[in-house]
Amino acid sequence: MLELGGALSDEAEPDVDATSQEVIAGWRATARIKADPAHYAEARKGTSGDFGPVQVSA
Repeated sequence: MLELGGALSDEAEPDVDATSQEVIAGWRATARIKADPAHYAEARKGTSGDFGPVQVSA
């Protein structure tokens, strides 16, 4: 809940990019993955190797 409070107070600052919508979207994504035991177990597995270049958009 502190995360949401911080995001709401940050929205008053014009130079801050984080918004309450991003916080809530993150919570929803977390809830979705945790709701499916198989996907959650897969997400918690360790990774290794190179997954290739990262594409960045401006």
